[in-house]
Amino acid sequence: MKTGESKTLAFRRLAANRTNNAVKNIRLLGNLSNKNNYTYSEEEVKKIFNTLEEETKLAKSRFHVGLSKRKKFRL
Repeated sequence: MKTGESKTLAFRRLAANRTNNAVKNIRLLGNLSNKNNYTYSEEEVKKIFNTLEEETKLAKSRFHVGLSKRKKFRL
């Protein structure tokens, strides 16, 4: 939090930055779908998106419960 910044303004600033970064990285992840440049299995794709969905659900639940379980992603 910046000096003199309210908690509300800090939340809004950080939420905007982090959301934009997440969206950018999801778009970059989508670039990996180009089969001219990459080879991948459907199982790998499922694992990527299952992990993203799980982490999104966990992050969302933290706003309601305050609990967190973090797992490291691996293919």
